[in-house]
Amino acid sequence: MPTQKQIRASYRLARDAYRAVGVDTEAAIRKALSVPISLHCWQADDVRGLESRTEGVDSGGIMATGAYPGRARSGDEMRSDLDLVLKLLPGTQRLNLHAFYAESEGGPVERDQIGPKHFSRWLAWAKARRIGLDFNPTYFAHPLAASGFTLSHADPSVRSFWIAHARACRRIAQSFAKALGKPSVINHWVPDGAKDCPADRWGPRERLKESYDAIFRDRSIDPELCIDAVEGKLFGLGSEDYVVGSQEFYSSYALTHRLVPCLDLGHYHPTESVADKISALMQFHPRILLHTSRPVRWDSDHVVILDDAVRALFLEIARGDVWDRVFVALDFFDASINRIGAYVIGARATREAILIGLLDPTARLQSAERMGRGHERLALMEHAKALPWGAVWDELCLRDEVPAGADWLRDVARHEKAVLSRRR
Repeated sequence: MPTQKQIRASYRLARDAYRAVGVDTEAAIRKALSVPISLHCWQADDVRGLESRTEGVDSGGIMATGAYPGRARSGDEMRSDLDLVLKLLPGTQRLNLHAFYAESEGGPVERDQIGPKHFSRWLAWAKARRIGLDFNPTYFAHPLAASGFTLSHADPSVRSFWIAHARACRRIAQSFAKALGKPSVINHWVPDGAKDCPADRWGPRERLKESYDAIFRDRSIDPELCIDAVEGKLFGLGSEDYVVGSQEFYSSYALTHRLVPCLDLGHYHPTESVADKISALMQFHPRILLHTSRPVRWDSDHVVILDDAVRALFLEIARGDVWDRVFVALDFFDASINRIGAYVIGARATREAILIGLLDPTARLQSAERMGRGHERLALMEHAKALPWGAVWDELCLRDEVPAGADWLRDVARHEKAVLSRRR
């Protein structure tokens, strides 16, 4: 692995190469470190949650495959693993919690009854580490979600239960924001849909709209503290033919109700460019939430790597200079590999993509385009691909006092031997 001296020498050469195309690497490093990335708690335990009832309950199309040893089995073990993850990541992090990670001293608590006290351990942990908390209602892995419908269910009593759950979750998110002094993004995703050819596509969408109207009618929630996002989807396991909350539904609902649309890289057709949606949606939506994922087979939620989709997404953010209008979160789960390694790979790949976007010679490219020099624009785009961004990344890690390159693998190996191998 490169020494500190070698990293610094390589960075000086990279800085000069980028300066030649009008890019300030110092500014890029500062900005790349400042963009918050919300780590998803559910990678640590394979999306099982901390409710005893979730064992054997339908997951709503969410399944982490594999049996790599060392899965976290409690909130304390999850937080311990996340502590190591935070030590290995450069930049600003947050934590994204799902509602079924509530911890109750007096036994299980029903989801429509959860409150801030059931997340006090998570809050104390976040406060001690000076990171923000985001939140998600859990509309799956529950007997009242077994039909595949929740907020759009035909039974009013089922809808009422999930409406109450969502209202409780918004109060929890607001309590996080007040306690930590940082807004909490709460993302609403429901698994509602049909496996094959529904005869009625209208009714569920009408009911879903009515349910959300009831949820967001609560005026005790401060929209500057609890930032509501809604997440659409094209396809899911068990909802291959019809998803109630489609992209069109949520984009329209968010626009008319001043909510934030969430774009998940795994929720679109493989031939769609999520990056291309950014400049279109942000003409109308003040803010968006991004979920970085990797849909090897559509929404398969593989560990994020530095692939074309992730690079293109953050390049588009950089070219529009809309960093202050986006929220970035991870969403993947893989039980076939070391889970801490999965976190580090996915989070570092996401921040690498952010840095690469910031290192783009956008001013030069757009100048050539405005002047009608298409050949120059294209040549510079190709040249930018070969510029030494890796040397800038290693310098970024060095400055933030985290392992550069793949040096972090040693820490993961030590933790696996000392901690994970003892979990049965």
